[in-house]
Amino acid sequence: MLARAVRGSGALLLRGLNILIPVLDRIRYVQSLKEIVINVPEQSAVTLDNVTLQIDGVLYLRIMDPYKASYGVEDPEYAVTQLAQTTMRSELGKLSLDKVFRERESLNAHIVDAINQAADCWGIRCLRYEIKDIHVPPRVKESMQMQVEAERRKRATVLESEGTRESAINVAEGKKQAQILASEAEKAEQINQAAGEASAVLAKAKAKAEAIRVLAAALTQHAMGVYGALTKAPVPGAQDSVSSRSSRDVQSTDASLDEELDRVKLS
Repeated sequence: MLARAVRGSGALLLRGLNILIPVLDRIRYVQSLKEIVINVPEQSAVTLDNVTLQIDGVLYLRIMDPYKASYGVEDPEYAVTQLAQTTMRSELGKLSLDKVFRERESLNAHIVDAINQAADCWGIRCLRYEIKDIHVPPRVKESMQMQVEAERRKRATVLESEGTRESAINVAEGKKQAQILASEAEKAEQINQAAGEASAVLAKAKAKAEAIRVLAAALTQHAMGVYGALTKAPVPGAQDSVSSRSSRDVQSTDASLDEELDRVKLS
């Protein structure tokens, strides 16, 4: 884009054919509408925690209004560079050293916003700003390195202690499970032993009950036989034989009952 001076006032030469009047017209400014890359020189800045840093960057901008860029400021690139440096110092003063490295992207965005607010009247728009290098003083750098090493040792100690704790918990859980299984096995053994003893007692009781039932039946049968023998009418001349036979039957039955009682006692 060419800026044209016509009788003391500026005019823009548009695309296409433009006629210049010698002596009266001349080209004063030439502005490129392409994206421009500017190296921001290294500068010192003090952080919120009073650490002095050396920092430089790269600025990407584009001329949006050639007329404002020609007549709104004497040197637009120099003006934007100075604005970027002052904005950088101002933004760094709001952050501590640790946050400067963590919030690098946010810092770049704040610088771009600040530049665009001030450079709008110059017809220039900042597209982006990138921090290239941040140089830390040697002593501060050593302190940071020591801090990083301390943090690593701390994490290693914490991880080791957590591993020891997990190992102890696993051992305790194993012992607990072993004790539970042992107690359950002992309980099952006691239950089985009690069930066996109960079965044995029940079997003995059933055997005794059966013996008593058999004995009762025999006693009942014997009593009925004696009763029947006694109730029969005596026959003349045969009373002695009946009495002796009844006596023998009674003695035989008593002997059988005694044997049955002995068997029940033994069982």
